[in-house]
Amino acid sequence: MLALNAQDIHMQQHAASKQEAIKAIAGELTQKGLVEAGYQDGMLAREAQTSTFLGSGIAIPHGTTDTRDQVKATGVQVFHFPNGVDWGEGNIAYVAIGIAAKSDEHLSILRQLTHVLSQDGVEAQLKTIRGAEEVVALLNGKATDPQALVFKPEMILTGFPATDMTTLQAVAAGLLKNHHCLDSHGVSALMASSPVHLGQGHWLLGAAEGVQKTGISLVMPACSLTHQSQPVSALWCMAANNALHLPVLETLMEWKISNQLSTCTNDSPDALIAALTQGSSLPSAPCEPATLSDAMAIDGESGLFTVTNAHGLHARPGAMLVNTAKKFSADIKVANASTQSPAVNAKSLMKVIALGVKHGHQLQFTASGTDAEEAIAALGAAIQDGLGEHA
Repeated sequence: MLALNAQDIHMQQHAASKQEAIKAIAGELTQKGLVEAGYQDGMLAREAQTSTFLGSGIAIPHGTTDTRDQVKATGVQVFHFPNGVDWGEGNIAYVAIGIAAKSDEHLSILRQLTHVLSQDGVEAQLKTIRGAEEVVALLNGKATDPQALVFKPEMILTGFPATDMTTLQAVAAGLLKNHHCLDSHGVSALMASSPVHLGQGHWLLGAAEGVQKTGISLVMPACSLTHQSQPVSALWCMAANNALHLPVLETLMEWKISNQLSTCTNDSPDALIAALTQGSSLPSAPCEPATLSDAMAIDGESGLFTVTNAHGLHARPGAMLVNTAKKFSADIKVANASTQSPAVNAKSLMKVIALGVKHGHQLQFTASGTDAEEAIAALGAAIQDGLGEHA
């Protein structure tokens, strides 16, 4: 896991061009003993090949694969440009994260950064952020948009040894309180409320008092329980002071109608949250590698391709893949079949890099639209050709 501290952050920086910004960042990477001086040439060469602008006001300048021998230790240096830097093609970078990484180490760094920086509202926060500690908290995922829904994998608890509904309520309320969604008054109000049976063993409990942030927790008992003569397999708790929870509630109702409630909790917490908040496909039963294409199937075309790039899908081949997808009007989704990831938008560089694709991983594409067949063929050909690299 990438560990940032305030000494890695350089606030209130100014640069007339991205080349000037990259030179300054390379200088700090060298000063901190992370790279040799020659790494700067690799960073500039990498930028000349393909822009390292990720989106949301963020750029990730780094060296080429043939300058990795200039890297002494994995690390980053973060530059904050309050006035922005023109990163080309009309893109303005407010934060540039210079990366020094050996081999596949860069993939974990990119995945962490893109997971955090792809959240809604991050660009606005980066423009106005004031201190290095705030930047550290944001990049480490500890700072979130106060208007964002709080629903994280650690708020889903499976196999809890409860003997009654009251115990489940207490645990669910505690999860919401620990994530600053409820205060003590809200916990008491939630405990005094009566859950509603959604069906198929799933129960719903809502809180409107003492709510600090809108959030959701889910607790599933280890053994079969009953409440009011009905089975209990899961308790959903929603604390709400706005309407952010309503899309999740609507999806749960749709799953109830389609008899998916009973199997939705078979999936991993990450996949379940993605299905509820991002509209990703939800398997109706535990996934097996052979059935991944069925789990993310849509009307249209599909293809499964193996990434042969020695260093995986880092920024340059990732950008090549995304640019290929953008040539087509079709709606294109991609999932990392090797890690059973949820499907994401293949035209978003942040989301593609966040898949953490390494050498040998398989990518599952689905596309719908008038040029879907051509899109799948072009993506397959691009991957086979090494996505701009000699694999």
